[in-house]
Order: sequence, then structure tokens, then C-alpha cells
Amino acid sequence: MGFTKLAVGLVLAVAAQPSHAYDINDWPTHYVFSDGTDFGLIMTYRYDVNNFSHDEEPDGSNAFEDSSTNRRKELGLFMRKKGVYDAIVDYEFQSKSWLDTALRVQSKAFFDRDYGSFRYGYTKTPVSFEGVTSTKATTFLELSLPAQAIFEGRRTGIDWAFERPKYIVNLGYYWGDLQGDNEGTTLGGRVAWTPRKAAGDVVHLGVSGSRENRGGSWDDGVYTGPTARIRTPPEAGLTPVRLVDTGTLSNADQVRRAGLEGLWIRGPWSVQSEWLRVDISRFGGKPDFGADGFYAYGSWIVTGESRPYSNGYTGNVVPKGAWGAWELLLRYSELDLNDDPVQGGKEHDWTIGASWYLTEHFKFQANYIWATSDKGNLALDPQIFELRAQIYF
Repeated sequence: MGFTKLAVGLVLAVAAQPSHAYDINDWPTHYVFSDGTDFGLIMTYRYDVNNFSHDEEPDGSNAFEDSSTNRRKELGLFMRKKGVYDAIVDYEFQSKSWLDTALRVQSKAFFDRDYGSFRYGYTKTPVSFEGVTSTKATTFLELSLPAQAIFEGRRTGIDWAFERPKYIVNLGYYWGDLQGDNEGTTLGGRVAWTPRKAAGDVVHLGVSGSRENRGGSWDDGVYTGPTARIRTPPEAGLTPVRLVDTGTLSNADQVRRAGLEGLWIRGPWSVQSEWLRVDISRFGGKPDFGADGFYAYGSWIVTGESRPYSNGYTGNVVPKGAWGAWELLLRYSELDLNDDPVQGGKEHDWTIGASWYLTEHFKFQANYIWATSDKGNLALDPQIFELRAQIYF
């Protein structure tokens, strides 16, 4: 509740300022010192609504429950000096989890040449274009089926990023988790070819891969061997129900992930697509498991703006007009978790969406999803209506 009051207070404070002081996009959330050091506040607040229909089970009950609640209450601090370093500490109070918490330095500030940037801390692993994109800049309310199921998430480690006009390289090694519930190590990387990288004119083609060595855990002197589990909700964030789920895969030795990604931006139009694959090797006579999926979506910004792109990632649309920017969206995604003898199920979703970027700090989104699933003898095809209001800076 305190975080909600803070968010509302910030909005009212900005609205109450005299119109001649600054416009609504000029929020006093950071301060730049005389030496160029920039110190400031990070905040994201989301409120979501999920309504489900066509979700009746054979016994007449409903598989999903309508919900509306806080989706995100993020608060953090950053400090940076352009061309030298940047540091961030960020926490999500709704889920009680750490977000990016890291220090990055630019090699050019210490050497005669640019050898890229080096970062240490808790950050996102590299496999999944949707997954590594800033959470506050998601095009749809939720990530696609394969991204939610296969993306590893954040881990503690070190990484290196090197960018040139025509390509981008990222490599990382990770060995821990600030949440304390992921043992093991991960080595991963991402390479993208960017023959066109101007504002409103982007071609991005990439490949990524990682190898995670799973580790067991000790709890009160009891050892639990390494396991893995691949599952996802139907692109709805306010439900614990999963239509596809492998269940717990015991004796998981390695989890190997791979992805192919593409992005095209031309003025107000854009197309993005990605294929993701996960393979889990198991010991003790347990059968290996493999799964894959893909998504593709198109975007049209009706008011003429372009999706921003930098450093290999997309961002929120920056509106040019007084009444903001409007975006229309269509996405198809699918995921196959069947690999004998594991029958985790299949699902494919169609989503239509609309987004209103009122200012650089306010975004409203609406999605309608037609989900189709098949897991064993259970076939469930819910329809989901989703709304989101988001404040961010």
C-alpha cells in the first residue's frame, strides 16, 4: 500500500506543477552533478486485470479465476557516468524479488581502445530476445509461451558486451541467484547482425545459446538432487494455472537452450519473431527431454512513431503528439512440451492488442488471447481479456 501511495503521490505532484515550469515528461527523478555523474530513481508500478472465459472443465467448474491486482511494484536506484560506468540496485516489492543489481564499466574509459563493457552482478541471461528486453518495455502484457517457458531468467555472474555498427556480441558466465533457489552454473552468449540500425529503420538477426549445469541443494542436512521443470501459464500473469507442464524432471544434469531471433522496423511498422529450444540431459537412466516453440508478431503505431531500438534491445514508444502514441498488435505463439515419455502438452495462442503511450511515463495496454491447449486427455481453450495501467521512469 505504501508503494501505491508513493506512485500516486508522484503523479499528483507532477500534475500540480505550474504548466510553465516543465512539461509532463520532465520528471525530476534524477540529478546530474557537475562532473557528469547522474544519480536517480527507478520506479515501475503496474495494475493488471485478467478476465477468463470458455474455461469450463469436465466437472463444470472453471479452471481459471478472474483477478485484478498490483502486478509490479518496482523501486530502485542508479548511478552512472556516461562512457565510464553505470550501477543499479533494483527490487520488485510485489513478488519480493531482486531485479537487475549490477555494476558495469566501459573499457574505453581505462584503455586507449574500446574493448566493450564488463558487468558484474545479478542480470538477465542471454537466451530469448523477449526475455532480455526490459520488463517495463514489453510489447504485450506478458511474454510469449516459449519465452516464458524456456527463458532462464536472472542469475549472478559476469558478462561482456561488444557492439559495432553491424554486429553485437554478448557473453556471460553465471554461478548464482540472489533469490537463493537456483544452484549450478550457466555459460551463455548472444550474437546479432545489425545491417540496418537507424531510428525507424532496423534489421536485427540474432542467435543465442547457453549451457546450464544444474546443481542439487541442501536443506536442513537433506540433499535434493538437481531437477528441471518446463511450464508456462497461457500468457496471463495473474493465474497459477498452467495448461502445459512437464512436471518435475529428476536427475537433470544439463539444460541447454538455443534461440534464433529477428526484428524488422520500418517507420511505424515492425515485425519480431523468435524460435526457442531447450534440451535437458538426465543421468541415472532417466530419458533426456527436448522441447521447442516460436512466436511471431506484428506492430503498427497508428500515430506514426517508431519502436525505439538500441544496444540490441527494443524500448517503449516515445509519443510525439499531445495525445500520445497508439499501437495495434497481433501475435501468434506456440509451445510443444511432448517428448516421449514426457507428455507436457501442446499450446498455441493468438493475441490481439492495443497500447496507448500517453507520455514517456504512462502506458495503458489491452490484450485479448485465444488459447488452445492439449495435454493428455484434457483439452482446454480459454479466452482471456487483459488490461494494464503502468507508470514508469
